[in-house]
Amino acid sequence: MKRLGIILGIILLSMFLIFFLSTCYVERASYFHQDYYQKTAARIDSFKSAMVIVNDSIQAGFAKISITPSLNNSEDLYREGKFIQVPLAGFGARKGKSATGIHDSVFVKAVALKVDRQTLVFVSADLLIMPPNIIDSVTILLSKGGILRQQMFFSATHSHSSLGGWGPGYIGEQFAGKENKNLERWLVLKISKAVTSAIADLRPARIGSGCFYAGNYTRNRVIGELGTKNNDFSFITLEQIGYKKAIIGSFSAHSTTMGSNNMEISADYPGYWERKIEDTSADLALFFAGSTGSQSPVGKGDGFDKPKYIGEALADSLNVHLPRVVLNDKITFSSVSLKIQLPEYHMRITTKINLSSYLSKKLMPPPENVYLQAIRIDNMVWITTPCDFSGEYALQIKNALAAKGFNSNVTSFNGSYVGYIVPGRYFYLNEYEPKLMGWFGPNMGEYTMDLIRQISKIVTNTDNI
Repeated sequence: MKRLGIILGIILLSMFLIFFLSTCYVERASYFHQDYYQKTAARIDSFKSAMVIVNDSIQAGFAKISITPSLNNSEDLYREGKFIQVPLAGFGARKGKSATGIHDSVFVKAVALKVDRQTLVFVSADLLIMPPNIIDSVTILLSKGGILRQQMFFSATHSHSSLGGWGPGYIGEQFAGKENKNLERWLVLKISKAVTSAIADLRPARIGSGCFYAGNYTRNRVIGELGTKNNDFSFITLEQIGYKKAIIGSFSAHSTTMGSNNMEISADYPGYWERKIEDTSADLALFFAGSTGSQSPVGKGDGFDKPKYIGEALADSLNVHLPRVVLNDKITFSSVSLKIQLPEYHMRITTKINLSSYLSKKLMPPPENVYLQAIRIDNMVWITTPCDFSGEYALQIKNALAAKGFNSNVTSFNGSYVGYIVPGRYFYLNEYEPKLMGWFGPNMGEYTMDLIRQISKIVTNTDNI
């Protein structure tokens, strides 16, 4: 018995030491004097002196590429889009199961915009996110043709019922199924083709933008009515003179209308929005997930009736507003792509204890190329972020820029992913967003907001945002 007690004591001591050495407490120190902030701030300073705001005529080009896979094949033939199986991404409850069929086709779409000598491309796909490893490969491939990462403004529809198989690491596999290199190669080729095709399609064009209230279709899912949310549907409309039309739409409600029980590939409510707009108002409609942090969809119906209800209602509302939009063939234009440094990376065990950075990286490799981006198109400022960005934070940005005479929109999933960025006051809540997805500490929200305010001042040439 004594020997058994000693053995048990050694086991317990070993377990304690493993736990102690593999965990750490949440860092609470201010970010202002941290190395990651100082390095990023230095990059912002370089933008201030180099920023060029132009006023010139525009060109626009559009592209739409299918990423609808062929399922249940005997082997993966990725250049043909054929796969043995494709897991669905979005819900850990699916446990990496493969799609059973295709409910609606999914696409990657792009809008290229050229003003003076500056060309950039809005790119969105009917995916959960734009996976960082995929976008890094896209960047390498396109750079061979002179297209730089700073020119690409990415987002996704954030559908929780679309293609998985692209998530490296244990955590990535839980949400996107087992990694499939063939599927990753296929997505790299398709996204790259959308970018180059849009640029090749550039023609003289006109552009306008706007927003409207759509708060009936979203709610704050963290603290309900006690919290605020971003209620606006924002849009950019483009018209190649005498040729095609395109609309970029953005809304903040999560694309989770179907839940984990759905096993068919679908673009969720953004897909219904895109199809309705392409049937009624434009040749191309692409959706940018807005500030999805803390915001869930609200709609009527069961099964696919619910995403249809939300998507088509948003399309109908947009169609009411489109005739009032003034299109201009000459605009004031500027953009910033800021590569940012990140705080220490930690998966969280409890609200107060994290896994060590070493173990966190083993579970899911952190992204290496993380950007915040902003583009000014006349009085619209469009900001992209590498995360599920808080709807409450987005509302603060919108109000601050509105005071300076600008409309604005903040989107998520811009080609990297750093989890959820939510107000620091939520960080210690025992909730999914801050606890399980708050990987960079309680200051990550204010740090990111600080940087967004600074790049917004640069592209608008204003102060005190």
